[in-house]
Amino acid sequence: MKKKSLSLLFAMLLAVGSLAACGPDRDSGGSTGGNSEGGGEAAEENKPEKLVVWEDEKKSGWLEDVAAAFEAEHGIEIEVKEVEMATKMRDQLRLDGPSGIGPDIVTLPHDQIGQVAIEGHIAELTVTDEVKNRFSESSILAQSYNGKLYGLPKSSETPVFIYNKALMPEAPATMDELYEFSKGFTKDGNYGFLALWDNYYFAHGIIGGSGGYVFAENDGALDRDDVGLANEGAVAGAEYIQKWYAEKLFPNGIIGENGGSALDGLFNEGKVAAVMNGPWAFQGYRDAGIDIGIAPLPTLPNGEAVTTFMGVKGWHVSNYSKNKEWAQKFVEFMTTDENSLARFQTTFEVPTNVALVEDPAIAEDEGSKAVAQQSQNAIPMPNIPEMSEVWGPMANALQTVVTGKAEPQAALESAVEQINQNIQANHSN
Repeated sequence: MKKKSLSLLFAMLLAVGSLAACGPDRDSGGSTGGNSEGGGEAAEENKPEKLVVWEDEKKSGWLEDVAAAFEAEHGIEIEVKEVEMATKMRDQLRLDGPSGIGPDIVTLPHDQIGQVAIEGHIAELTVTDEVKNRFSESSILAQSYNGKLYGLPKSSETPVFIYNKALMPEAPATMDELYEFSKGFTKDGNYGFLALWDNYYFAHGIIGGSGGYVFAENDGALDRDDVGLANEGAVAGAEYIQKWYAEKLFPNGIIGENGGSALDGLFNEGKVAAVMNGPWAFQGYRDAGIDIGIAPLPTLPNGEAVTTFMGVKGWHVSNYSKNKEWAQKFVEFMTTDENSLARFQTTFEVPTNVALVEDPAIAEDEGSKAVAQQSQNAIPMPNIPEMSEVWGPMANALQTVVTGKAEPQAALESAVEQINQNIQANHSN
């Protein structure tokens, strides 16, 4: 495709969907108040000696200079601790927060926000439009639950098309082209293309692009009682997924919990021409000596884009912090354009700051550009608590489909029935 201005790409980055979630109103138990200078004019007499920040594992190096600058300006020490974000951060906050030994600031994936907000572990933030406008609109929506803001964005990610340039000189424009390539290339232990389509996180790209949806959106709210994962489009998407497995274009070894390791191993050994994976995989492939190309995913046979799930990571103030105003002040400081760029240059996680569109560090990076382009066709993962009931039934359904144990329509109808039962049992109003 012709190269377009990245201003357009990033202006559209994350500008999809709405995450204003449904659910009962509740007292946030911790609105910080504030202005554009960060959580209000935090009174000097209430200034803490130290703020504790939990950053993701192996991602904290960039904070050293940022913390030093904040301390020089305000005289507050910033203590940084690394805690694995995806699975451990939330549970550790639940334990350490109430006991008084927790952090002032944490980082979470946006799909965890709804449940953590309901449980009262993170504080509502009140910031000015000047601060909100620093970020793309949908990334702010991703940090919100039930109409209230609970964080500021730090980065976004979505699966893209990654290919071995030695085996595939350029990315195909359509899945039909990729399918034909794979039929010719897949032999003698080599594969043209691999994806973890028995995992609903990745399979949603095909199901969503075919017309399926998780929860219907009504007036900006997600309707947990309208699950579209067994509609005509969802079934068509599952049938397309099944086709790749039935024709032996995917090996049996990339099904289940070990699928990701098997996929990465084959690609790193130079036995796979292309994969569907996220930006977290870029460096590992490069370290394996693969000259990778990165592009948006090819167009589906129906002419629609692959509708991947998008994740937005953010910074949040612990509701147990005794220094919420100063914690918010540092959250705003961390997410300035300058500091967000510094984080990108260390972690290569794409920030959502709209002013960074033209910065060469991002605009000239192939992976960041691909994430930006694919994000135009992505939707944020629902952040309402009911989403937790979707993953298991959908994984089970997809695994029976790809192994030929069930037909797509029956498998998806069974999954939706189980999802609805789980929602009624575990999320009663």
